[in-house]
Amino acid sequence: MTRRESLLTGLGIAAMAHARPEQSHRVAIIGYTGHGNFGHAWDLAWNGLPTVQVVAVSDPDPAGRTAAQKRSGALRSYADYRQMLDRERPGIVNIACRWADERLPMFRAAVEIGAHILVEKPFAPSLPVADQMVDLAARKGIKVAVGHQARASANARSIHRMIAEGRIGEIVELRARGKEDARAGGEDLIVLGTHSLDLMRFFVGDPRWVSAHVTQDGREITPRDGHQGTERIGLLAGNQIAAEFVFDNALPVTFASRKSLPIPPGEHCGLTLLGTRGAIFINVGTSRSAQAWIVRSPLWAEGEAPRWEALGPEGPDTVGNFDRASHAMAADFIDAIDHNREPVCNARDGCWTIEMIAGVYNSQFSQQRVRFPLRDRRDPFQS
Repeated sequence: MTRRESLLTGLGIAAMAHARPEQSHRVAIIGYTGHGNFGHAWDLAWNGLPTVQVVAVSDPDPAGRTAAQKRSGALRSYADYRQMLDRERPGIVNIACRWADERLPMFRAAVEIGAHILVEKPFAPSLPVADQMVDLAARKGIKVAVGHQARASANARSIHRMIAEGRIGEIVELRARGKEDARAGGEDLIVLGTHSLDLMRFFVGDPRWVSAHVTQDGREITPRDGHQGTERIGLLAGNQIAAEFVFDNALPVTFASRKSLPIPPGEHCGLTLLGTRGAIFINVGTSRSAQAWIVRSPLWAEGEAPRWEALGPEGPDTVGNFDRASHAMAADFIDAIDHNREPVCNARDGCWTIEMIAGVYNSQFSQQRVRFPLRDRRDPFQS
C-alpha cells in the first residue's frame, strides 16, 4: 500500500495529525467577512496540527478580523492580504473566503511569494480562470489543495476502500441531488453540487461526456440568463437542472436540482452509489455533512423498502462532519508538502469540478451532449 493509499484508507484525522513531524509550517489565512467570510471554518482547520503555526490572518472587516485572529490563534492580523503576504512570507496560504470574484488575484499573490495554497471551493468562478490557476501553480511548482472536504472525510475514504474491495458489488449507477433550497438549480450546482461532482471523480474516475437540460421556471435558459447568485461565485442560471454524465464502461451518473420540492431541503443532498450488492449515500448538505448510510443488500433494485444503517464500523472518525473533514484536509496537505506528493484533492481535481459545470451549460446551450475534456474552454456564458 502506498503512503497516499494509507492516508486515504486510514482511520483518519488522529492518525494524520499525529504523524511524525517533518518540518514546521507557517500558515497565513485570507478571509473576508461579508464577502465569503472564512468559508467552512478554515480559520479553525489548522488548530492542533503539531507542525503548524498560524502566523497571520487577513480580513478587511475589523470585527471579523479580530474574531478570526482569536479563533485561529494567529500571531498577527492585517486588513490587506497583500500586505500580509509581503510582510509574513508564509509557506502556506489558506484562501478561505467562499466568494470567488477575487480568487485569481489572491491565488496569484500567493504563487508570487512561492507559498503552497489551500483554497476554498468553488475552485474558480469560471473555467478560464481555473485553467489559469492550474497553470500558475504548475509553472512555479506550487502544491494546491482544494476545499472539497467531503473527499477528505473518513467516510469518503472508507467508501473508496469499500468500492475497491467490491463490498457493494459492481457499481452500476451514481445519483446526486443538490440541497434544493432557495438556491435550487444553477447556484445549488456550484455551491453544494461541486462536492458531489468531486466525489463522483474520487469514486469512479473522470467523466467522458455530459447531456444536460437547464430551465428557469420551465423556460429553456440561454447565455443571456447568466447572473451572479447570492454570493459572487461565478455566472450561473436556471432553477432546475437535470444532467447525465457518463463515465468509463458507460456508467451513468446524474446530478439534479430543482426548486419547490415538497421535502425538507438538505437531508437528501449528496451522492448515492448503487451497486449489485448494496448502496451507499453520503450527505454533503446539512450539519451532518460527510455522514453516510449503507444498504448491505441489493434490495434497492428489488422494489422493497431498503434498510439503511449508518456507516460507522470502519473507525472512530467515520461519523465525520465538514469541520472534522476540514482538519483532515489541512493535515493531509501538510503531509503532502512534507513528502512531496499530491494532496487528496489537488488543483486539477478542483479544475475538473468547474469543467463539469461548464459542460452542463455547454450542453444546454448547444442542445447536444458534450465530450470531456472540453475543447472549448471559454466561459459558456461569455463565449
